[in-house]
Amino acid sequence: MTDDYMADHWWWRRGWRPGRRKYTWHFTFDGKQEVHDLAASYHARLAALPGLDLIPAQWLHLTTQGVGFTDEVSEEEVAALLEASARRLRGFPAQRVTLGPARVTPEAILLDISPSDALSAIRHELRQAISGVLGQARLTGTDGWAPHVSVAYSHGTGPQAPFEGAIEAGETAQTVISTVQLIVLGRDHRLYEWTTRGGVRLAPGPDHEGGPAGQPTKIQNGCPAGSA
Repeated sequence: MTDDYMADHWWWRRGWRPGRRKYTWHFTFDGKQEVHDLAASYHARLAALPGLDLIPAQWLHLTTQGVGFTDEVSEEEVAALLEASARRLRGFPAQRVTLGPARVTPEAILLDISPSDALSAIRHELRQAISGVLGQARLTGTDGWAPHVSVAYSHGTGPQAPFEGAIEAGETAQTVISTVQLIVLGRDHRLYEWTTRGGVRLAPGPDHEGGPAGQPTKIQNGCPAGSA
């Protein structure tokens, strides 16, 4: 147990304001029941504690690489970015990873992802695609990255100790990450919500999940077929 305190996650970061949306690359977990069940098990542990926003299954995500606000990136640039990303990720296989156990940070309860080297290599290629299409000056973030999936965000400032006790000896789960998605992200309701603009399906891995190597995900009315 620690003497540290929680902090409100929902302060307005640079460039954000109500109603504004951002293009960003995420790994998402639509249809990944094993991830949904893991999050639900932690939600059950945390539900009685105040100061948290528990993340619904449909909005679980692994933040990967920001692109730019939608009012600053043209449709032509989005199309070029999808093509460049698919080209750079051609041959990258789907990845089996372990999520958890959960740990407490000041702004979130999160699940670390391991192993992370292959996911970091995918992120590197996405960053190279952004730099090539938008220019180095518009590339955000750094090469350093600690992949994780949050199961709850903090909106309070109480001590961390009760949350640490609630998740002690928590579970883990494995899943296969087979697609990286370019989403249109909002954060107006103490929640990250999105629509999917496109994506790149990774090549089949050892678990035979994935698709034709580096193929852009098919778009239907602004979302990939089968996505929510």
